[in-house]
Amino acid sequence: MSTETLEIRDPAKESDDTEAGNYFVANYPPFSFWNAGTAQTVRDLLEQPSRPGVPLGVYFHVPFCRKRCHFCYFRVYTDKNADEIKRYLDAGIAEFELYAHSPLIQGRKPKFVYFGGGTPSYLSVSQLTYLTDRMKALLPWDEAEEVTFEAEPGTLTEQKLAAIRQIGVTRLSLGVENFDSHILEINGRAHRTEEIYRAYKYARSIGFPQINIDLISGMVEETNENWRTNIRKTIELEPDSVTIYQMEVPYNTGIYKQMKAEGKLVAPVANWHTKRDWVDEAFRELEKVGYTVTSGYTAVRDPEKSKFVYRDQLWTGSDLIGLGVASFSHIAGTHYQNITEFTQYLEAIQGGDLPISRALATTEEERMIREFILQMKLGRVNRSYFENKFRVNVTERFAPQFADLKGKGLLEEQGNWLVLTREALLRVDTLLHAFFLPQHQGARYT
Repeated sequence: MSTETLEIRDPAKESDDTEAGNYFVANYPPFSFWNAGTAQTVRDLLEQPSRPGVPLGVYFHVPFCRKRCHFCYFRVYTDKNADEIKRYLDAGIAEFELYAHSPLIQGRKPKFVYFGGGTPSYLSVSQLTYLTDRMKALLPWDEAEEVTFEAEPGTLTEQKLAAIRQIGVTRLSLGVENFDSHILEINGRAHRTEEIYRAYKYARSIGFPQINIDLISGMVEETNENWRTNIRKTIELEPDSVTIYQMEVPYNTGIYKQMKAEGKLVAPVANWHTKRDWVDEAFRELEKVGYTVTSGYTAVRDPEKSKFVYRDQLWTGSDLIGLGVASFSHIAGTHYQNITEFTQYLEAIQGGDLPISRALATTEEERMIREFILQMKLGRVNRSYFENKFRVNVTERFAPQFADLKGKGLLEEQGNWLVLTREALLRVDTLLHAFFLPQHQGARYT
């Protein structure tokens, strides 16, 4: 994954108002503990032989967009020409080549591949084909269980969708966010309502195995009526999966810059109570027509067919190579992030070096906690998994935390499973800090 530096709010001081900051817990330990000095660790790890039984994934960050959304906090660019994009793609391939020829990675076939952004569908057909042909020549993904591709509806044509399917994409994720053109416009989205339907129709006709629709609860000027319309229109399209995010306002977004200029502390979006009510309403309506809620953000039509391999493998300790500017990786228990500036990233690659900006080599206990808190976001944690993999009884290890959650009616025990209630699932990210080690409690997350 790729993201800008974020400030995460202290959940113990949570207000119902949406203020500047970020609640979403993407990893552990906190990024503020990562450092430039550990970058050499990654280079040493790559010289080790591969570890049997550890899945490998590949993430490629495409940081180009038609517009920057007002709520966007990712590393994206709207001003790059075709020559600059070509240089970037070549750099990403050169970075991938460094990995593909290392002892740790050489000969391993990715189990999942993810093209994220930015807007991967911003690339032309020739650029997409060029990029993926060269990637496959280095590490073929003919054994990949899933190839995910994020797309902005307004960038999709029949020709481009055909090319996306041809390169092997199995999971197309459409960044719909809202079905109302006015709300899309005032939130800085580039696409409009008619483009959503056109792109979805094209994608269905081509036969993608899985189409996901992204929605955002709490965008600027969203109302109860609008949200219910979004739910209805989503159900009418019958996507294979629906991902719903609750609107946040990190410090490097356009919305925050406007707030700062106007001297406002509260963001012009729905409060947390409303956003969670809206997600709950969406989940309930989706469940009525046969969908299953599989995480705090996701509902799927058929859990046997509609998977999210990228998420599930990443949250159970797989290796992940993150390619491109600002991308995050995880190799043999070490987390690291690439250089976050476009020109500096290109220069590092041209110098023949991995473009790593900061890293952290984790302990066994930190890896256990990481997997535990990430799997909590699924709403169900299997105790046997942690017994078998880490030799840890999580019921004993986190007894005070579980007692607190049970006392608040947020956690239930169902056989070998620890299950969050719907109320807990809707605000799961605010509950996870309780499971951090003492030295990470209250620390800056970024």
